[in-house]
Amino acid sequence: MHIARTLLATSVLCAALAPAYAAEPALPLWEAGVFGGTAVTPAYPGASERSTRTLALPYLIYRGKVLRADRSGVGARLFDTQRVGFDVGFALSLPARSSDVPARRGMPDLGTLVEFGPRLKVKLAEPTRNSRLGLELPLRAVIEARGGLRRQGATFEPRLVYALQGDDQAWQLDASAGAVLGNAAINDYFYGVSPAFATDQRPAYAAKSGLMLTRLGLGGSYRLHPDWRAFAFVRYDTYSGAANRASPLLRQNSGTSAGIGLLWTWRRSGSPARGADD
Repeated sequence: MHIARTLLATSVLCAALAPAYAAEPALPLWEAGVFGGTAVTPAYPGASERSTRTLALPYLIYRGKVLRADRSGVGARLFDTQRVGFDVGFALSLPARSSDVPARRGMPDLGTLVEFGPRLKVKLAEPTRNSRLGLELPLRAVIEARGGLRRQGATFEPRLVYALQGDDQAWQLDASAGAVLGNAAINDYFYGVSPAFATDQRPAYAAKSGLMLTRLGLGGSYRLHPDWRAFAFVRYDTYSGAANRASPLLRQNSGTSAGIGLLWTWRRSGSPARGADD
């Protein structure tokens, strides 16, 4: 779920590197290198506090016919035509310490979240040779990795994506609009307050399933050199109409995220990517 990308910069930065629907002519089968960047995001969706993340990590892109590890995510492409694709994708979010968030002080920390599940992708239109409008429908289970593995619910994130790129992918831009919906378990993970953690300022609250947020996003990248690419993103989330607006942990009506960074490619395959649409 993109809620994970709201919590931390890693997957946000990766997602901003390339549009999910941009054409990719003659790309290598694999690439390896390092990416680094800085992002500022809410500590969790609806939090008053913000977190600044600066990361420098190795990356590996693999564009196999079935197994994919590329700039739009990691997964297995199970079905693909010119207009419709179906795959299994993964996402990751970093933890947030409750001691850093006054509204959650004394409550358990929010752990690292691993998400995976099926995603349907539909190409709706191709206005020009270098632009596409698509619909993504990912449904993901959410697993918390903190002192073991615990399932924390599921999310559904329908979104429209408009992708545009320059000749030879010198620059890339994508704009998106969507919503994140969660079941009762994941909403309770973020917004529920059990009686054991209730205070005068933080009454007990049982979260319900429904809308978590709606989102507008803009991301892009620019090739500075064959081995160097700069990228940036900005995103606006609104919690108006959220199912759990009454939670004492949902403190804001909206939130913004932004980040910048660089990607350096160290090595790349001499073989082209597999698949007709690569």
